Amino acid sequence: MLFALDQPPRPEMEVGELLFVVNVSAANIVADVRENIRNLMGGRMVHYEALVEEALASALARLEEKARERGYDGVVGVKIAHPQVVDGGVEVIVYGNGYRLPRNHRPTHNDSTS
Repeated sequence: MLFALDQPPRPEMEVGELLFVVNVSAANIVADVRENIRNLMGGRMVHYEALVEEALASALARLEEKARERGYDGVVGVKIAHPQVVDGGVEVIVYGNGYRLPRNHRPTHNDSTS
């Protein structure tokens, strides 16, 4: 679970190390040429919008995965560094602190619904 709050929402949370993910995604070269032409004429650059959204979603998912791999229940204080469109792609950096809940407050993942 990711939280964008500056402080843990629960006082019993143990805040841990800073975690970060850098995601650089390549643009389709044909779409990139079209976007550059569109940039000359004006209008939304939908290819780049989608590319930034995909890169951001991937970076956030990877941040959550990294937290689980390091034994955290999630990440608090999630921040997104300004995504930048670079030559042929987009770069996104996300970061925050891992957190752990006390054992008696951890969510159970064995929901049994009928």
